[in-house]
This record gives sequence, structure tokens and C-alpha cells, in this order.
Amino acid sequence: MSGAALGLEIVFVFFLALFLLHRYGDFKKQHRLVIVGTLLAWYLCFLIVFILPLDVSTTIYNRCRHAAANSSPPENNSTAIVTPVPSQHPCFKPWSYIPDGIMPIFWRVVYWTSQFLTWILLPFMQSYARSGGFSITGKIKTALIENAIYYGTYLLIFGAFLIYVAVNPRLHLEWNQLQTIGIAAANTWGLFLLVLLLGYGLVEIPRSYWNGAKRGYLLMKTYFKAAKLMTEKADAEENLEDVMEEVRKVNESIKYNHPLRKCVDTILKKCPTEYQEKMGRNMDDYEDFDEKRNTYPSEKSLVKLHKQVIYSVQRHRRTQVQWQILLEQAFYLEDVAKNETSATHQFVHTFQSPEPENRFIQYFYNPTVEWYWECLLRPWFYRILAVVLSIFSVIVVWSECTFFSTTPVLSLFAVFIQLAERTYNYIYIEIACFLSIFFLSICVYSTVFRIRVFNYYYLASHHQTDAYSLLFSGMLFCRLTPPLCLNFLGLTHMDSSISHKNTQPTAYTSIMGSMKVLSFIADGFYIYYPMLVVILCIATYFSLGTRCLNLLGFQQFMGDNDMTSDLVDEGKELIRREKRKRQRQEEGENRRREWKERYGHNREDSTRNRNVHPDPKESNFSDINTNWSSKYTRANNKTERDRIELLQDAEPLDFNAETFTDDPLESESGRYQPGGRYLSMSSSIIFDDV
Repeated sequence: MSGAALGLEIVFVFFLALFLLHRYGDFKKQHRLVIVGTLLAWYLCFLIVFILPLDVSTTIYNRCRHAAANSSPPENNSTAIVTPVPSQHPCFKPWSYIPDGIMPIFWRVVYWTSQFLTWILLPFMQSYARSGGFSITGKIKTALIENAIYYGTYLLIFGAFLIYVAVNPRLHLEWNQLQTIGIAAANTWGLFLLVLLLGYGLVEIPRSYWNGAKRGYLLMKTYFKAAKLMTEKADAEENLEDVMEEVRKVNESIKYNHPLRKCVDTILKKCPTEYQEKMGRNMDDYEDFDEKRNTYPSEKSLVKLHKQVIYSVQRHRRTQVQWQILLEQAFYLEDVAKNETSATHQFVHTFQSPEPENRFIQYFYNPTVEWYWECLLRPWFYRILAVVLSIFSVIVVWSECTFFSTTPVLSLFAVFIQLAERTYNYIYIEIACFLSIFFLSICVYSTVFRIRVFNYYYLASHHQTDAYSLLFSGMLFCRLTPPLCLNFLGLTHMDSSISHKNTQPTAYTSIMGSMKVLSFIADGFYIYYPMLVVILCIATYFSLGTRCLNLLGFQQFMGDNDMTSDLVDEGKELIRREKRKRQRQEEGENRRREWKERYGHNREDSTRNRNVHPDPKESNFSDINTNWSSKYTRANNKTERDRIELLQDAEPLDFNAETFTDDPLESESGRYQPGGRYLSMSSSIIFDDV
């Protein structure tokens, strides 16, 4: 099994990163370099998290082996019989042992590749992806100009560290020390951001599961999201209309023989199909451009317009998809609220899923199982999970505040690892290390997936994340993962700079180098700064950040706020309208289906009887007028077919709303009231604002 565990985890982590990237990115529409760069960044970061427990178990075995070798009796060449001394170190090779020399090379390749991605390649690809240039050269030029300030800032920071080392007479500047300075600068930046994200995730993740177990909480929050998303959706549509109007003007002014016509055609290809058809019908290709009479936009303005088109189209598409997903989620939560009082213990859906479900899933996850899970078991499962995650959060906070204490050992992570190290239980060591670093990674990475910086950075699922946000997430992962792993090794006292023991370090720590070159960072910032996680957890628990954003005008979901109540009411009305609209569509389809089933067979029977017993008068008349009708019926076939389709698509509307009730929280039983009626014809507040 030597090295087999490493190979299996390398393959597993690759498919895990590929699955997550497929969920957020779009392999068909986004550039291949963007997909490859983001996949490589995510893959390397996840790989570090999964491989580090193997490095810990291998290091503990190597320590045991060296201790046994040092404690063995010296060789005696005399012929006297020496009684063998039983070994005090029962060292046996772990199942996941990695041979010497592999891990240092592996960590060196992974670490420096991730650093090259996060500091050089991914920022350049970000600017390249957002550039509105029409050629590769133009995009590269724009990316270089935008990153000049970015690279200059980090060179200034590195220069400050370099000057500090050069001025200090006790230090001699060597290549290894230069490398250590660069690693220290990168880890300091990453640790600063790591503590902020970790403090939020340690509280928010358990609280989200606890609130998810409350009745009606998720439904109220979904109503709130619906009101906000409708505002964003209307804003995206308005922005798209404005940008398309600018494109229309440019399309009409720049004719077919203008030198910039190729740029306009490139912009038109990025527009939605309906706008392309409208602009194509209004285009007069026979007109030549006159440079003296008209003023034409410059190439610089077209580059700016191209960038606006890419952004507005992507935002409009994303809001449309998110609105449909939110509707499905709201309908399902309303079904859960209605089915909670069902006496039959059968889960009934208002709308059937448009996609056919797998037969295997239908057999095991039948309506009875679904009712017990959604209405009975899931709330208790969420409560238990929230309690377990809260215990993990308390352990992390306590260990972050006490991991610098070595006598006595107060860090709970270090206590668990040292207890397992005494018995050399490598399975327990790897499981404990994996669960610990996995929980830390979930707290940090989930915060990266949740945060949103206006419309510039936003990770949206269902293939709706733009290239800029994907690359930015890859940069964040590559900057957060190395300090996260160093922090974990400090919590478990596997880092010799924390434990102050002359023991063999892990291969990962040896790649980082000795931080004694910068003592104020190694002995000060790395030890005492993580204690701020306590303050951040308290601020997150009392929702201080949410309250500040709410005061600044950014509506956040808060149960004790009037603005939240108003938005919940607006979202409930929006969901009701969409629900009635979908019910009318289903009723119309059912009526058309019944019409075809009822009268389609009679029509076929009458046609068949007419063919079997033809009328002689009609046959004679048809023979006389065959030539005449063949000339004029071909042109009218299309019109007659369209007329028949219009008659078939017409559906009656029922405006009776006396028996309609749609509030899941007000329904008395699990039975559904007949839908498909109009509740009112008045518009909600959000439409008045738009």
C-alpha cells in the first residue's frame, strides 16, 4: 500500500474539484483557459487539505523510527551472549506510509504552482477575461496595464521585507532567507483574511442548520430573497435594454463597409438572439458610410461597449436562471408547510417535476419516505448536526486561543493527536487530522462561496458564475490554503516553531522554511493574531455586520426589522402570482389534452368512414376541381395551419377567486385548494418602484 493512498486521493480530489467547478462554471460557454486555470487552482488547494493528514501520520512514524534507532544498544563484537532488550517504541509502518523523498518534492511542486497561479497568472487572466478588446493583442495590453498597479503594490511590500533583512546586521541575506521572506509575506496576507472568514464560518454554519430546522424560517427567508431578486432582475433587464439601445445606435451608424464593422459584428454576436433579429431586420446594407457627414464612435468606445454587453448579458441570464430556481425552491417549501398537517403521511406536490426522475429514486424515495424525511426527520437531523458543529466551533476557538501553550498542553487538537501518537494508532491520527482540517476548510471555503462583493464577485450555482468570479475564487483559495494548513499544524503542535521541540518536522513545514528570519512575525503575528477569532465570532453571533449593512441601505434578512417584514410580504405576493400563472398554464395544457382525447378519436373515425364510403357527388366534384385547387391551396396551407394552432392555443380564463387560498401557513389540512384563479389585478410595491 506504499503510495497507494496518495494516488487514490489525488484522483478523488481531481473529480471533486471538477464536480464543483461544473456546478458553478459553464464548460460550454466560458473560455477553456478560464476553466483550466480555475480547475487547477481549486484542485491544488483541495489536494493540500486531503494530503496533509498523510504527511502527519508519516512524520509520526519517522519520529518513532528515529527514536528507536537512537535508543538501540551499540554493537558488541564480543562473543558474550547479550540478552535482547525489547524495543520501547512499537513502530510499525502505517498503511498510508509515503516513502522518504516523495512528500518534499510533492509539496514543493504544489505550493509554488499555487503561488504562481494566485500572484501572477490568475490576476492576469482576470483582466484578460473582463477586457472588451476585439483581438488577443488588445486584451493582453489591457491586462498588462490593469495589473501594473497590482504587481507594483506587492513588489513594494516585498521590498520592505527585503530592506528589513538587509538592514539587520544579525542576518545574512541568502537565497533560502529570501525565499522565506516571500513565503512569510504571502502567509501573513493569507492569515489576515483567514481569521476574518473563519470567525464568520464558525458561527454562521451551525446557526444556519439550527435555523433551517425551524418551521417557516426557510420559507420566510425565501420570500425575502424573492423580493430582492425581483428588484435585481428588473434592474438587470433595464440595464440590458439600455445597453442594447446603445448597440442599436452603433449598428445603424456603422455600415457594412466601415473599417470598424467587424468590431460591431463581434458585439452583435454577444447579444441575445431576439435583439440580434431585431437589429438584423432594421439594417440597411446598401447604404455606404460617409465620413464627412456623420460622426462615428471610436474603437475605444466600442471596446467599452463590448465590455458592457458581456457584463449585462451575463447578469441578465444569471438573474433569469436564479429566479426560476428560487421559484422551485419556494413552491417546494410551501408544499412542505402544507404537508406537515397531512393525516395520510403522503407528500403531495403542487407541481410535478418537469424532468423525469430516476426509477431507482422513485422506488426508494416514495411519497411516504419523502413525508417522513421532510416533515419529521429532517428538522431533528438539522438540530443534531447544528449541535455537533457548534461543539467543533467551540473546540476550534479554544484551541486558537491556547495553542501557543506547550506546558501544559491546552489545545484540544494537540491533546488528541498526542494521545494517539503514544499508541501509534495511525488510523485514528489520520481520521482526527482529516476531520479537523476538513471542518476548518469548510468554515473558510463556505464563506468564500457565500460572500458577494456587489456584482463584481459572486459565485452563483447552476453554471451562472462569470469568468472573473471563478478566477477570483481560485486566487482566494490559493492564498488561504497555505496559512490554513500552517495554522492547523500549529493547533496540533506538529510545527516545531510552536512546540519548541527538536523533533523532525513535517514535510510541509520544511518547505515553508524557518520563520526565525522574521521573529516579529513568527513569535508575534502568527501566535497572537488568531486570537481575534473570538471577537469575530461574538460579532457574528450578534449579527453586527448584518445590522451595519442594513443601516447602510443594503437590505439583510433580520426577523425583528420592519423592512424585512415588508420585503417578506412582497416576496409572498410575487410567489403567489407566479404560482397562479403556472397553475393556469397546467390547466390549459390539461384542457387541450382532454380536448384531443375526446374529439380526436371522433374526428379520426369520421375521416375513416368517409374514406371507406365515399359520396359519389363529392368524388365527382373533387375530380372536376382537382387541377384548380392544386394551384391555390399550397399557398394557403401555412395560413390555415397557423389559424388552427391559434385556435388550439386559446384557453379560457377563470376569474372566480372565492374559494382560492394559497397561503401554506393558513391551510387547515394537507388537501390542496383548486388553483388557477386571479387573486387581484393590483400590482405590488416592487413593480411601482420599478
